[in-house]
Formats: sequence, structure tokens, C-alpha cells
Amino acid sequence: MKRISPERKSAALAKLLPPYNMTVTAVAQMEGISEATLYYWRNKAKAEGIPVPGADKTTDQWSAEARLAVIIETATLSETELAQYCRKKGLYPEQIRQWKQGFLQVSSPGDKAALKQSQKEIKQLKRELARKEKALAEAAAILVLRKQLRDYYGGHRRGRLTPAAERQALIGHVREAMASGARLSVSLAEAGLSERTWRRWQTSWEDKRVSAVRPSPVNQLSEQEEQQILAVCHQPDYASLPPSQIVPALADKGIYLASESTFYRVLRRHGEVHRRGRQRAAQKVTPATSWQANGPNEVWTWDITWVPLTVKGRWFYLYLVEDLYSRKIVGYEVHETESGEQAAALIQRTVLREGCWQNPPVLHADNGAAMKSQTLQMKLHELAITPSHSRPRVSNDNAYVESLFRTLKYIPQWPSSGFDRLDEAREWVEVFAQWYNEMHRHSGIRYVMPGQRHRGEDGVLLKNRDEVYKKAKAERPERWSGRTRNWHPAGKVMLNPEREKKAA
Repeated sequence: MKRISPERKSAALAKLLPPYNMTVTAVAQMEGISEATLYYWRNKAKAEGIPVPGADKTTDQWSAEARLAVIIETATLSETELAQYCRKKGLYPEQIRQWKQGFLQVSSPGDKAALKQSQKEIKQLKRELARKEKALAEAAAILVLRKQLRDYYGGHRRGRLTPAAERQALIGHVREAMASGARLSVSLAEAGLSERTWRRWQTSWEDKRVSAVRPSPVNQLSEQEEQQILAVCHQPDYASLPPSQIVPALADKGIYLASESTFYRVLRRHGEVHRRGRQRAAQKVTPATSWQANGPNEVWTWDITWVPLTVKGRWFYLYLVEDLYSRKIVGYEVHETESGEQAAALIQRTVLREGCWQNPPVLHADNGAAMKSQTLQMKLHELAITPSHSRPRVSNDNAYVESLFRTLKYIPQWPSSGFDRLDEAREWVEVFAQWYNEMHRHSGIRYVMPGQRHRGEDGVLLKNRDEVYKKAKAERPERWSGRTRNWHPAGKVMLNPEREKKAA
């Protein structure tokens, strides 16, 4: 066995010590000495009290045992010997003094209390860190669950029957989220499930509502009755009318087949419920402030709309005045231009025709140039009519007359290609006004005609209609789940009613 001299041994061991702090593997390769031998030398040096902190450690990183060995070894050294020792070991005399002072102060009561407080804070910080790590894991699991639900169900699962296969998949997603750190309550809330539903799904996969035997309702329409409803809707007189117009029209003839909702269900079942012509989805109307009409000629609303010509880019102007209470068209005119003078003349003729100069109405309009012209304002003052205008930049404060314009332009008879001459447009509007006032059943006034309500004839008509419904209920009571339809007169009408403020 090759013998290693003490000088070489000291040189190799010195490379393991500060200030070099080389690794055992590096020294073994450099000196040609086995790693086992170097480990033996280092352990023996530790046993003899020589500070050997280990590889890749600075003096500030030495263990308490190594620092204590240095303090004991230098306790009897003079200042000169201490300086020589520190240079050999890669230390500073100040470091040894700090280590010694630290060992002397550990046993003091103040340091014990500080150490205890530090340990308490460390435990609290560890708990807080664990809590935050748990919350972070739960948030990540919920994000994954949310993506799985969106990809699998497309965001439309809630509110419909969940098949057994989807139940199993959903349970698997929730369990996966729980395994990743999410709580059950949070996972179920994200999935839109209650804990009761979760427990029920654990015990039974199958939803028996799909295979349940359901008896037919006793008040179900027969096939013959459904065909009768379809036949009525297909008649030429009712072909352009919705069920809301057909049902009261039949009631006026003493005929009752079914309710409006039943008409719609039958038509929908046969694929005959669609938006027709130029009809679009109704826009939401925001109510505002207000006038109240308890009878005819108390509140009027008026506006001007464009009437197209056959020449593209040119229009006539339809001036139209509507009674708020009865919905009757009380005044109308078609002109080639829009002006306050023509509007003033129309209002004066309407007041004379309705005979309400002694009790002039409120006249509501928007903020157009003709509506706010000085000529019209002077005429309203002369007739003692109270003017009213919509709020600035609010397009739905004059909803009743706008609704009338929509009815005018969406009936089948409306000439979508436009008019050729002014007299042709005036004749068409005159026919429309006659039809609207005396033939059209208005949904806002219990489906009576505006002219009937304006003359006060709606009370008797609605009473007769109510008797027809009560007779039909007496003949087949099983088809009525409650009272008959409300056919009482509509009563007062509010223009832009104020919203009630809820108490805080």
C-alpha cells in the first residue's frame, strides 16, 4: 500500500478547509487520493476538534459544532497567535469574538423569550404559507374544473335533464378537482349542483324521469280539437292575425275554442310560430316620468314619421296624433315637408274635431324641430294645451305613438315599395286610420277597438265577452286551472309611469 507523507496529507486536508473549501471529489482528482481516504481524514479532523464545516460553505455557514470547536481551540491563544490561526483557517478575529458572544448570550432570559417568540412567528408563518398554498391549489383546481365544464357542456347544463353518462362525467370532474385541492362545496358551486343532488347522484346513476310513465292530462285537447284550432288559424280572415287577436275575435262571435297560450302551443307543435314579414324582436322600453289619462281627450301623443316614395331617398311626412286613453288616431295628415306651421294647423283641426276646446288635453311629443317650433308653441298657448316633451337623448319617452308607427309599417297592406304621389299616400293613411280605429283590436285595451273605447262602448262589449268565457268554463271546467280571463276595462293609462322607490 502506498504511504502518504504527513506534508501531503496536511496539504490535501487544507484544501478541504477555508479559505479553499474544495469538494472531496475535486481534491481526490487533483491529488490522486481516494475519496474514502479523504472522508476518513476529514472525519478524524472533526473528532480532534479541527473545524471542518464541509464543502462549499463559507465561515458564516459553519455549524454550531464547528464554531464551538474554534472557540475552544483559540481560548488560550494570544492576539498574535490568534491572528496567525485566523489566517490559516480563513477566519477573522472579529468572527470568533462574535461567535463567543453569541454562545454566552444564548442562555440569557431575554434571548430565550426572543427565541420563543421567533419560533412562534415561524410556526404562524408556516401555517399561513400552508393556507395560501392550499388556497392556490384550490383556485387552480377550480379553473381546471371550469374549463372542463365549459368544454363539455358548453355552459348550458343548468336547467335541463342530465343524462346518466353526463352525470358520471360531471362526478369525475368534481372528484378530480377535490383531489387537486378544491373543497367539495366550492366544486359543487362551480358545477351548479347542490349537496343534496351530489349525494343523490352518488347512490343512483339513473334518472328515472326519462323512463317514467306519465298519464295524459284529463284536460288535454283531442286531435280533432287541435285540427279545429289549426283550421281557424288558416282561415283567410285570421291568416294575418296572431292568436292574441284571433281569440277575442272568436269570443265576439260567441265562440270559444281555447286560450291564447293553447293556440300558441298548438301552432308551435306544428311548426307555425315564427316572426313574419319585417317583424323583429321587441326592444326593451325604459319607463320615465309621466302623465295619467282617465278618459278620452285628456292626454294626446303625437309624432312625425317618414313615408317613403318610390324614388329612393325621398319621403313624405306623416303627422299623427293619438289619444293615450283609447289609442284612437284622433288626427293625421301627410305633407311633403316638415314644419311647425303644418303641425299647428293639424292640432287646431284635431281639437275642433274632438270638441275638447273647453277641456284642452296635454300634448306630448319628442324634441324634434317641428315639435318645439315657436309657431306650434304659440298655437298650443292659444288653445290652452299643456305641452310636454321627452327627455333629451331618450328615444323611448314617446312609446305609444312609436308603437302605432310600428303597427302602421308592419301590417301586410303596407306598400314597402313606397308611394308615387302625395294624394295616394293620403288615401292610404285615411284607410289605415279607419281600419285601426274601427276594426283593429288593440292589445293594450283588452282587445277592443280604439273607436269603441273612445266612445265608451268597451264596457258592454267586455262584459259580453266575459260571459262567453264563463259559459265555456261551466261546460268544461277541467280545462280551467283558475279564474277566467280578465275582461274588465283597462282603466287609466300612464304615459311613462314613475318607478316606485323601494325603502332602504
